Amino acid sequence: MEYNIKLITSWLRDGSSQTVDVLTIFGVGGIGKTSLANYVYKLHHREFTCCSFVRDISGKPDEPSKGLLNLQEKLYSDISKRKSTRVYDVSEYTSKIGEKLASEKVLLVLDDICSHEQLDVFLSGNQGFSQGSKIIVTTKNASLTEQCALFNLQIQPMHTKILLEGLRDCESLELLCIHAFKCHKPEEGYKEVSEEVVKYCGGLPLALKVLGSSLNKRDVAYWKNCIKQLGKEPNFKVQKVLKMSFDSLPTKNDKDLFKHIASFFVGRDRYLTETILNACDINTTCGFINLIERCLLRITWDNMLTMHSLIQEMGRDVVRQESPNKPWKRSRLWCHEESFKVLKQKVGTKNVLGLALNMRVLEKEKLHGSLELETDALSNMNNLMLLQLNYVKINGPYENISKELRWLCMRGFYLKSIPSDLPMENLVVLDMSHSKIQSFAMSYPSSQRFAKRQKRLVGSSSKHKCLLGSLKILDLSFCKQLHSLGGFFELPALEKLIISNCISLIQIDEFIERCVELFFLDLSNCKKLEKLPRSLRKLKKMNTLLIDGCGLGVFPTELRAMDSLQTLTAKNNGRNLETSCSADKSFSMDFSSLSVLKKLYLDRNPITIMPACVSSLPRLEFLGMDRCEKLKTVAQPPRTLRRLSLSFSNRVTSILFHPETSELSLTLHSLCMRNSSFEIEGVIKIQPLADIEEKHNLWRERDAKLD
Repeated sequence: MEYNIKLITSWLRDGSSQTVDVLTIFGVGGIGKTSLANYVYKLHHREFTCCSFVRDISGKPDEPSKGLLNLQEKLYSDISKRKSTRVYDVSEYTSKIGEKLASEKVLLVLDDICSHEQLDVFLSGNQGFSQGSKIIVTTKNASLTEQCALFNLQIQPMHTKILLEGLRDCESLELLCIHAFKCHKPEEGYKEVSEEVVKYCGGLPLALKVLGSSLNKRDVAYWKNCIKQLGKEPNFKVQKVLKMSFDSLPTKNDKDLFKHIASFFVGRDRYLTETILNACDINTTCGFINLIERCLLRITWDNMLTMHSLIQEMGRDVVRQESPNKPWKRSRLWCHEESFKVLKQKVGTKNVLGLALNMRVLEKEKLHGSLELETDALSNMNNLMLLQLNYVKINGPYENISKELRWLCMRGFYLKSIPSDLPMENLVVLDMSHSKIQSFAMSYPSSQRFAKRQKRLVGSSSKHKCLLGSLKILDLSFCKQLHSLGGFFELPALEKLIISNCISLIQIDEFIERCVELFFLDLSNCKKLEKLPRSLRKLKKMNTLLIDGCGLGVFPTELRAMDSLQTLTAKNNGRNLETSCSADKSFSMDFSSLSVLKKLYLDRNPITIMPACVSSLPRLEFLGMDRCEKLKTVAQPPRTLRRLSLSFSNRVTSILFHPETSELSLTLHSLCMRNSSFEIEGVIKIQPLADIEEKHNLWRERDAKLD
């Protein structure tokens, strides 16, 4: 933790503040918050007139007579440097502490705070703090400190936050070895098993310490058995500490959200998860904030949900404890082997809210008998809302499957069409990617037949509701036999349509205009799709369109009228550009009418210069032209541009920015650095060293002749 030690040391010695400085060290349980605070306290406490380290505050009950009074007494004794007369009232002690803190330069560490009321007990004296005082708070909740009364004073303290994250692999290995071998490296023969334990611990110091100590003086076979057992049953001591963060969640909503994510949604897209769980009556807006503040959840730059592997295991263990030996009585089934057995034995119950089964990850040799399942195995799961059946062969009628389904994921579905009796009226996300379906709900033309169909689907009674009236996300990517797409009258709520890599797709119905909520359309690598529906321009909410590698003969004229489009990707459109570019490989098309376009991707295209129409895009912020190997010139991209990403292999490439261009991030990938020259006019010019040496030799020869 050397970096953080230096950071806190600098903070402690900074005397520029005119008020008290507060530092919050936050992170999940077992990450080392107390250890770090204790270390810097011991290093620097002598630099202050008064000091106190109040430990494990959350471990004391809130009732004054059972804990907090004792902690207040310790704090007051430390900063007054004498044993105080016993006080039996919290508010009286708070006042006495406040008087002392107002008159002395103090260093105060409040360890493991779990509520702002606890902070108020120590810090809510009205006199304020003496200039130069420093307060360190360790907590699992990032937002907690600023909720205390100290931040309601007229002059608020200066507040700094430090998030503690896991150790790197090399540091983790060293910490493990200190506890397992009493040295800094693995003993001979233990390197492989030590690295497996390090991988399991994911940089969590507490786990490394606990497991290292338990494996001390054990042989390699014992280590291997321990690692195998950890996959089935996590270490109790580690889980107990991690579960404190889960227990601190303020509502049942947040706890249910955490269990859903830990069971099914780690590594998935945030928007997808929000769409599904909001439909399950889970408040994700507040819930995500509360999980993130307690370090139980992280969201990556590209909006993917992640969590520490041990935190995920803790969440799953909470669910497992609902019924340790009878998985069919639990609320969530994520273990594929358990899910298969529950379905095979047809023992599912109404307790099950979510079930995941992927036949491709099962060790099928351990499963006895037929691998095929029956749909009636799902009939007793009346409350099932989340169902994932990937590459599963399941036979029988679908009508008895739960009508509460919000998420249905059936990747690798083996039938040629979606069963008509599948309950889909409450679905918000349907994933049928990598399936064998050949067409999707072909729409009907404006005829008597279509009118009858609509009347049946959108009747006044609930029985006649639109079959997919709630669907917001439809994923049909990698359906290689899919040749047509329609049924858009049945999809009035659709927001995202993903049909990438459908290499047989030749037609998208014009009724797509009825999907008035559609804002994202992915047509990437639909090689046989030669035209887009003309009605696409009528979609007023469409802001992201991906047409990478499509078979579009020319740039679709329909797109020029899409004044809501903000992101357009046209990567690897060699056919498109070759047929629509002039001799110098510049665009003959014009999409300058896309007045709100913010992101444009033109990667892997055979262009030699940046298309002229790009310069006139009034709101463009990102332009990508990676692996445009023929690119020679980028001339005056829009002055609104904030990021330009290039990689090319041409010998000479020049970049000329508009003189009024503001601060811009330029990414030049390594491809352009090999045997290439490029110049940013008026800024920098880079050439291969060989070229410079060649010129230098020519100059020397010229100078010799002159002599």
